[in-house]
Amino acid sequence: MGLEIERKFLLSSDICAGRDDGVEYVQGYIRGTKNCVVRIRIMGEAAVITVKSKLEGISSLEYEYPVPIDDAAEMLELICGKPLIEKARYKIEYAGKIWDVDSFYGANAGLSLAEVELDAEDEEVELPPWVGEEVTGQDRYFNVNLSKNPFISWEEDLNDER
Repeated sequence: MGLEIERKFLLSSDICAGRDDGVEYVQGYIRGTKNCVVRIRIMGEAAVITVKSKLEGISSLEYEYPVPIDDAAEMLELICGKPLIEKARYKIEYAGKIWDVDSFYGANAGLSLAEVELDAEDEEVELPPWVGEEVTGQDRYFNVNLSKNPFISWEEDLNDER
């Protein structure tokens, strides 16, 4: 069983400014519900299909398999909903943990998130000084939801609520 336990944070500073070691990611969703997603992702020169299913708390089942990059590109173009998720991912080590820092562009330009995978839900983790508000469990920050309600439309949503 593929178990994923992760916490997600907004950034308090642009830790990736000026870095050129990020890997370009493009991903889209074949299925995306609150409890199950099927995602196609191209990351650099590799591609995968992923099935994720929500469990209790901050845990998910995650199964990921390689696919030919040409097939992935075709699925992204013809099958996945739009807009696609476009981001650069940076791996940053801090206090013995590897953090995935995503700087989004395209329809989610201006959003940056940091994620850390844990071995257990109650594992304590030292937070780097460049992370801000924790957004673990806030649905709007899930990539599948960013593909349906991209970050660039949030200001419009906030104005509509006023």
